[in-house]
Amino acid sequence: MFKNKNDGKNNLCGEKIRALRLQSPTKLSQRALADKMQLIGIDVDKNAIQRIECGKRFVTDIELKAFAVVFGIGVEDLI
Repeated sequence: MFKNKNDGKNNLCGEKIRALRLQSPTKLSQRALADKMQLIGIDVDKNAIQRIECGKRFVTDIELKAFAVVFGIGVEDLI
């Protein structure tokens, strides 16, 4: 059985999330982004953010929506 055929990555949004995090006015750290996610009710930590950004972790639709809220963009902009 094949795993995902997306260059070995488990998500499409990780690179975009990393770019948005680093381009934010305060240049958010992974920990700061995780803290913002937790403030809106999404239980992720710094390690989860790291795994998402490098494509090693799947991203749920709920998490995707929360990332969009944190960055003030539409969900479709993350994909």
